[in-house]
Amino acid sequence: MVATITGGTIVWFVLFVIQLPFYGTLRDGGHLWWLWTCLAGGGLGLVGVWYVRRRDAAIKRHEAARAAEREH
Repeated sequence: MVATITGGTIVWFVLFVIQLPFYGTLRDGGHLWWLWTCLAGGGLGLVGVWYVRRRDAAIKRHEAARAAEREH
């Protein structure tokens, strides 16, 4: 799951960087929102990576606690 979220986040940031040289063209054509959508996607992707990593760690801690509980 982490790899999927990370890959998507990288794609969003790459698309943002690719569009930067066309800032003026995007602005003049009324498509500047494309640039900001890519930046927002990358930013939200970073939040997603943080969330998924914490979730995975919590699941592993819970499983370890249950395994230790079964041993006793």
